[in-house]
This record gives sequence, C-alpha cells and structure tokens, in this order.
Amino acid sequence: MDRIEHVFAALSHRMTSMPLPDRPASAPEPIACLIAKVNAAKRTYEPDFRPRGF
Repeated sequence: MDRIEHVFAALSHRMTSMPLPDRPASAPEPIACLIAKVNAAKRTYEPDFRPRGF
C-alpha cells in the first residue's frame, strides 16, 4: 500500500471508532409552518414572481 492508503485507512478507522455526538432534541415544527415554507419556496420559482416592494 502507498502512504496515502495507510493514512486514509487510519483516518477511516479512527472516524468509525469515535462515538456519535449527542444532539439536543429539538421540538418538531408544526405542519402549518412547514407547509408555509414549502409554499414560499414554490412562489420563488413561479414565472410571474416579483418580490414585494419592487
């Protein structure tokens, strides 16, 4: 093996042996908020979209 292969193998082994970080539990977003975000994103792709104020 080349040196880079040894280094990559060692790094891969080190990464897989590390414990996963604990993530704080977040409150789920209400479905209405998610729908509003999707609708806002869809409006930006509409052909006649013009931002407010212009």
